[in-house]
This record gives sequence, C-alpha cells and structure tokens, in this order.
Amino acid sequence: MTKTKKRSKAPLAFFLIILLLIASIGTFVYVSMRPVPASDQAVTFEITEGTGTAGIADRLQEEGLIRSALLYKIYLRIENQGSSFKAGTHELFPGDDYASITAALNAKAGVTPGEQTDTVKVTIPEGFTIKQIADRLSEAGGWDAKTIRQLTREPEKFADDLPAGVPDNEGLQYALEGYLFPDTYEFSTTATEEDVVRRLVQETGKKLQSIPDFDKLLKERGLTVHELLTVASLVEREAVVDTERPLIAGVIYNRLNDPMKLQIDATVQYALGEQKERLLYSDLEIDSPYNTYKNEGLPPGPIASPSLKSIEAALQPEASDYFFYVTKKDGSGEHLFAKTFAEHEQNIEESNAGSN
Repeated sequence: MTKTKKRSKAPLAFFLIILLLIASIGTFVYVSMRPVPASDQAVTFEITEGTGTAGIADRLQEEGLIRSALLYKIYLRIENQGSSFKAGTHELFPGDDYASITAALNAKAGVTPGEQTDTVKVTIPEGFTIKQIADRLSEAGGWDAKTIRQLTREPEKFADDLPAGVPDNEGLQYALEGYLFPDTYEFSTTATEEDVVRRLVQETGKKLQSIPDFDKLLKERGLTVHELLTVASLVEREAVVDTERPLIAGVIYNRLNDPMKLQIDATVQYALGEQKERLLYSDLEIDSPYNTYKNEGLPPGPIASPSLKSIEAALQPEASDYFFYVTKKDGSGEHLFAKTFAEHEQNIEESNAGSN
C-alpha cells in the first residue's frame, strides 16, 4: 500500500511569521510618528547654546512633544534638517507634526527683554566641511567665506590653539579641516574672520581634553591627533545611528591593519567637492589623495568636522571581525556588517530587496 506524503506546514508558518513581523514593525513606525494628542496650551521649549540635534530630539520626547526621538532623528537626516535649529526659547504646541516642529525650531527665538543684540549665533552642524562652514558663517554673520577658507590653509596662525601640530601632508586640501568643532556659537558682530576660526579651533582642543584619559588612550591606539580626527571624520560621514559609530570605526581599523583599501564613498565625494546620491564608476577613478578606492591607508586628513561621539568611537572602537558594511535601504540608517566579501554580497542583495 502506497503511503501519501504529507506536505510540511513549516514554510507556510515561517512566511506568516515574517508577514506578522513586517506588519508589527510598520505599525510601530506609523504609531510612533503620529503627533502626540493636540493641545492649545503652548509648551516652552528652550534650546541652550551648544545642544546638538540628537539632544534636542531626546528632549522633545522627554517633554512629550514627540513619541520617538529615534524616528525624529531619522526624519531630520532624511529631510536634511536640524542644522539650522536656533538656540533660545521656542513655543511648541502638542499635536504638531514633525514638519511643524522643525519649522518652529528653525525660526528665530524670541529676544529676552534687555538682551544685547550685538552678537550673532551660528550653528555648525556635525559633519560639515570647511567649505560648508565658511558658507554658513558668511550667511549668518556676514564674514567673508573666501577669507575663512584661506585662513584654514594657514595653521601656523593658530599654532598656540591647535591640540597638536598639523602635519604638512602632500595633497592636504585644507590644513584645518576637521579642527573646527561643530557646535552652536555666539560671536560678537565685531569679531574678525580670524577670531571666528580661532574660536572653533579652540573648541576642538577643549572637547578632546574633556574625554577621560584622552592622552593615554591616544597613545595606546598609536595615533596622532591628526590621524584620530581623520578616522573620526570618516565615522561621522558613514554613521547615522550612534550605537554603530564604534563598530564602523572598528571596521576602518580592521581594513587599515589588514591592510586593504578603505573604499569609503565619502572620501570620493570630498575629492569631487560635491555630495552625490550615487557615485558612478567614473567617480571612483578620480585622481586625488582623498580617493580611498585608489589609495591605501587614510586620506591626507579629515574630510569633515567630526562630532564628539565620532571622536570617542575612533578613540575606542568596538572590536569585531567585520571588514564590510552596507547601508540598509529601509530608512533606519543602520548597516549590515560582514566578515567576508561573500557575506557582504549577500548583505547587498538583502539591502536592495528591502528597498523594494
């Protein structure tokens, strides 16, 4: 007698579980991005000088103005917002959506009675380049962008303020790239371009020394300050999620120690002088010491102004066996990490599938 073979129900159950997971994640994102219950009563929300975008998002959640700080950070990154948030006191209304909250925080805060108005507040976002910083300072305070760029090629003028000497590396585009700390500053309207650059350089030195055991950790890692800031700038341009910064730093060191080329897109974009959504194969052939697809090791210097979190990640990376990573195309800003190129190719396929 012939027995009938029963079809396994396992694949169907697995498929149903996946659908439930996707539905659950979608529901979570939808619910978390919805405005909080509306109210006609304004909430006084103060942005103190020096507060970064991440800190502002966390406080918005703490004060019940948004449901999820993480999703708001992702929203700001996708919309290229958050770099123009104004320090001061703002009035926000519960029930406002992300766009309304962002617009309110971009608006100039009210001036306290008796407050002096002969100063200019300028926010330098994390990950800005010298060119972007010069343009921002020109727009906000009328300082000459060309003069600022030229000053960043003259490190000798700021020798007493630099945390360490800047090496005379061949091909270094701006000697002070990476040494102008991203933060919110208040300058006198009478400040010169040199005064402004000096203040940003001084802040970098202060932030480095604020890291516990900084000199000891730097020596243990076997890096110069210039090399540290270079790695930190790569981490800054590659990472979106804070928790991944140390892991990405670890991947960079793994490649340097192997040794193998870093092949970081952000270095090519820096060499091109523009931020392109997608690099072409011809872009990867650009003849520049910053092109880590053609040159081994680190680029001549930083490619942006790194945040303190990226500097700390470069100083204390997370150890792993990973040599590759690819961005997830699901809007999370996270990455898929791999130990081998074969695994990396699988991650690329998975990432591309997630974008469909």
